[in-house]
Amino acid sequence: MTQADTAGTAQGDVDTAGTAQGVAGPPDAGPGENGPGHTGARTGPWKRGRVLAAVALLLGLFMLLHASIPNRVGNLGSLVETFLPWFGLVIPVLLAGALLRRSVLAVVALLLPAVVWLNLFGGLLTDKSHPGGDLTVVSHNVGADNPDAVGTARALAASGADVLALEELDPGALRTYEKELAAAYPHHTVLGTVGVWSRLPLSDTRTVDVKMDAGPLGDAKPADVKLEYNRGLRTTVATDHGPLAVYVAHLGSVRVNPRAGLASGQRDAGAQELGRAVAAERNERVVLLGDLNGTADDRAYKDVTSRMRSAQEEAGDGFGFTWPATFPVVRIDQILVRGVEPESSWVLPATGSDHLPVAARISW
Repeated sequence: MTQADTAGTAQGDVDTAGTAQGVAGPPDAGPGENGPGHTGARTGPWKRGRVLAAVALLLGLFMLLHASIPNRVGNLGSLVETFLPWFGLVIPVLLAGALLRRSVLAVVALLLPAVVWLNLFGGLLTDKSHPGGDLTVVSHNVGADNPDAVGTARALAASGADVLALEELDPGALRTYEKELAAAYPHHTVLGTVGVWSRLPLSDTRTVDVKMDAGPLGDAKPADVKLEYNRGLRTTVATDHGPLAVYVAHLGSVRVNPRAGLASGQRDAGAQELGRAVAAERNERVVLLGDLNGTADDRAYKDVTSRMRSAQEEAGDGFGFTWPATFPVVRIDQILVRGVEPESSWVLPATGSDHLPVAARISW
């Protein structure tokens, strides 16, 4: 073999090695990273999580504009407002998704629903109660099916309330409540299924029509028959600081129908009538106690809440949910005030009712 042949053979070996090297490719080359199929697999943090960001923005706008949600279809607006605080639970779920995706875009977008929720309900996360107060008021839907009326009455008497409002009084259990509460409350009045027990004298008691028996059929009923099912009253409590007008109401129940949505016509009519009664009240100091079957955020109560303040929102600790008693998710039992200052507001322990009692301490 000549020297030229030897050089050619060596060159061929080099070419073969180069060919093999080209087939194998660089050891760290990924698919599509350098070729025409490159897709940018490692997307930047401002581009990842676009769906999460969109959902976060929609949630924020949903809560911000909840008052604009129409009630025309199944009272959707009222239904949303009833459970509005719970929409905040979606925020940590979205945050977890944003962190998992390492999406700065989604995290920033979550600022909107977080700020809106805190603006609506952040004040309820702190204890706003103050010591002192001149009068303690308690309201409780005792439940017509309450199996322990005696225990419920004794628990309420031990609450320290000066004025006690009871709703859904069953005629069969009324004597039990009157007997058990007599020692602590020498003054009481009952009209239909609502009543007031007081340590202080009562006067000027009358019914408040909350439209539970409205319409031609209801109008045709005798007064004594309608009184048996009355669910609203107004009375005056004589305090050391002057008269206090006390309203007690048990508004109509709300039904959720999968086809029709939220059925609340009777309740809404009662709320409007209650608003008119409060507006016409001449006494400067007013307390409204009762099972209103709705939250203070529900637009159905605007005639009432525009004139009165929620003791829980002003001086409570937390959301103060009251129903159902076994696992409360909404506050439908209310204490609203006008002309007096709520110093503290709280929820009492469960009784035999499906509602929790609510209490507030007020001052002049």
